[in-house]
Amino acid sequence: MKERMGISSAFYRIRSLVHTVPSVGLILGSGLGDFCDTLEDPVVIPFSDIPGFPVSTVEGHTGAFVFGRTQGKYVVALRGRIHYYEGYTPRQIVMPVRVMAKLGVKTLILTNAAGGVNPGWPAGTLMLMKDHINYSGMNPLIGPNLEDFGPRFPDMSDVYSRELREKLKPLAAAEGIRLDEGVYVMFSGPSYETPAEVRFARIMGGDAVGMSTVPEAIAARHCGLQVMGVSCITNLAAGMQATPLDHSEVVETANRVKAEFTRLLRLMIDIA
Repeated sequence: MKERMGISSAFYRIRSLVHTVPSVGLILGSGLGDFCDTLEDPVVIPFSDIPGFPVSTVEGHTGAFVFGRTQGKYVVALRGRIHYYEGYTPRQIVMPVRVMAKLGVKTLILTNAAGGVNPGWPAGTLMLMKDHINYSGMNPLIGPNLEDFGPRFPDMSDVYSRELREKLKPLAAAEGIRLDEGVYVMFSGPSYETPAEVRFARIMGGDAVGMSTVPEAIAARHCGLQVMGVSCITNLAAGMQATPLDHSEVVETANRVKAEFTRLLRLMIDIA
């Protein structure tokens, strides 16, 4: 009951400020939030302005809903996200997704900065997510099911829409955007993965590792949304490079590929 009330109060607060219905939602990861600056007629609602809403505490995650137009569509973007390692519950993490669904979003585009596990991919590679492995030890659907959002046991056989991926790939190629497909493995964080954990992720079939995205994808599919996901490979994962891992490297690489990343997001919005 409390969770439903929190989602409803956030929805009504946002609806009092923005009346247009967005068809596409985006969640923008570390260093990737500058896409919001490209939106036309933006309306910004900080998480802190929404009563009871979780607030992002991580560098590179401003923590705001940004509404605007792009590619002839009305969209809502999360400039930054909420993570499990910040101390929030799994259900708090996906509250923005459920609010987006309630606002009218039909397609959710998820982005993240990730560590590369595939040795053939240099930093700056854009990876189209074709599947994920949830190694975080949590699931946002644990607990009472919200029947008005979706079923108790939602199907996860096509989390990242195959149909949309097949539409996107030739468009990206025509634009000269290198786009590799791969599997994202989520660990809880906030410590980076150990070299042994990275080897384990590779053995499991992973191509990239990170600390986000999976809960939101699960919640989106529970809500019946179509999902697309893209990872910006910002560094090689632990044990695959000589230098220690550092979050500043993540933000620096994300900034370097910002223009190409923005072009790709526009293509994704076009087909959503």
